[in-house]
Amino acid sequence: MQPGLTVETSLLDGMNWERFYQFGWGPARPVPRSSIHEVIEAQAAATPAAIAAEHAGERITYGELTSHANRLATRLVQHGTRPGDRVALVVRRGLPMVVGILAILKAGASYVPQDAKIVRPVTLRHMLTTARARIVLTQSDAPVAIPAGHVGIDIDAVMAERTETADPRVGSAPERGCYVLFTSGTTGSPNGVEVTHANVANLLLTEPGDLGIRPGTVVGQILNIAFDMAAWEILGCLTHGGTLLIRGDDIGATARRADVLIATPTILSRIDPAACERLRTVAVAGEPCPRNLADQWAVRATFYNGCGPTETTIVNTMHRYRPGTGRLTIGRPTPNNTVYVLDEHRNPLPIGEVGEMWAGGDCVSAGYLANPELNAERYAPDPFLGGGRQMFRTRDLGRWTADGELEHLGRTDDQVKIRGFRVELDSVSAVLEGVPGCVRAATVRLDDRTLVSFVQPASVDPGLARDAVANALPYYCVPAAVHTLEALPLTSRGKIDKARLLRLARAEEGAMA
Repeated sequence: MQPGLTVETSLLDGMNWERFYQFGWGPARPVPRSSIHEVIEAQAAATPAAIAAEHAGERITYGELTSHANRLATRLVQHGTRPGDRVALVVRRGLPMVVGILAILKAGASYVPQDAKIVRPVTLRHMLTTARARIVLTQSDAPVAIPAGHVGIDIDAVMAERTETADPRVGSAPERGCYVLFTSGTTGSPNGVEVTHANVANLLLTEPGDLGIRPGTVVGQILNIAFDMAAWEILGCLTHGGTLLIRGDDIGATARRADVLIATPTILSRIDPAACERLRTVAVAGEPCPRNLADQWAVRATFYNGCGPTETTIVNTMHRYRPGTGRLTIGRPTPNNTVYVLDEHRNPLPIGEVGEMWAGGDCVSAGYLANPELNAERYAPDPFLGGGRQMFRTRDLGRWTADGELEHLGRTDDQVKIRGFRVELDSVSAVLEGVPGCVRAATVRLDDRTLVSFVQPASVDPGLARDAVANALPYYCVPAAVHTLEALPLTSRGKIDKARLLRLARAEEGAMA
């Protein structure tokens, strides 16, 4: 058992509790008691002339980044920002985005990011109200309609001043919020999740979450800033002195120049691995990863498959996948974290049995803003760690293999009833992704008797795909139709847009009626 991690063995009567904590406890690793911006500042002090970020041919050094951030942080403090506050960052990809993040952290606040190009006014108002964010950072080439009663500050204008301003030197506290990420809101209003500096440092400053990033490493920045994996790209790069290569319209062009790439499997499926000769590390999360996609990339680079919702700080499990091993899992808990596979009564299940994954340890975030009911539903006292620690209900289904790897088996909210039988939609899609030529697949429930699947690319044989499901799964899992698309539609966060696929399925059914 790891130092400092204890388990109440009376909870584990009747099962192999030794393997329960052997498998479920990540390694204990020391983590600096520093705020994220302090780690970035140390990199800037060591190598001020190193390139911190690049976008559209423009570059900014660590020294320049610090200077601009100091000026903007001072402006925030002058406008009343205090430690523990939250500041909205509504921008497009670019150097001002990076300056804004560092400035907000330097002012002692947590940043609340949204993409200025796609955020809707109603979403922005909800976000500002929930986060109690009074100040909104924007940029001149991406204007935003700021609601009355809020203060807008143009990052570009502050950067253009070019005057030297001292660091505001706001007191540091690792337990303070680092960022607030709002969930996608696909099942209701978006919920703001507050993640602390300590949460973030635990992933970024330990292996394997640091992804081997070192001074000079080029890290691709391709994800939406409102998606928590973008924090892995941006903060993971800057805390290690790397160069953040911020993409334009062409994701592939960025991937070809990067040493490290973080993506969803769906985004990765649109990039040609043969063209990315420089890449040495690839990490995916956010969705189940097809094994054939992992095989394509793992022969060229170190490949990590991770899992974890926003509430457990980007990812809380990682697996280094090697081609030819025959199994792609989500691995083991990352350092200082735990994962428990529990039944509906929150009791531990024996090794090999399917249950719901709960996450514990240093990854567990501070919770939802202004939503005590949801906090009570998803966060609970951790009876295995004790000591006032919390665990989080991920709603992911999983099981431990005999050698201590976690198999991800879909989500509880992706389980549907078809003809009275329970079906996991991801299990159908996983079979389809094993069909020759299929890169990505998704399955939706049309009604209580009908499943419809979509496969990418359009060259996949739909008859062969449907037969593969019929040969692998019970009859009620077989989709009524398999539609081919050149590329599956994406959400703004780079995941498969299942709501749009459902609309397509209904349209197809209507056309055939």
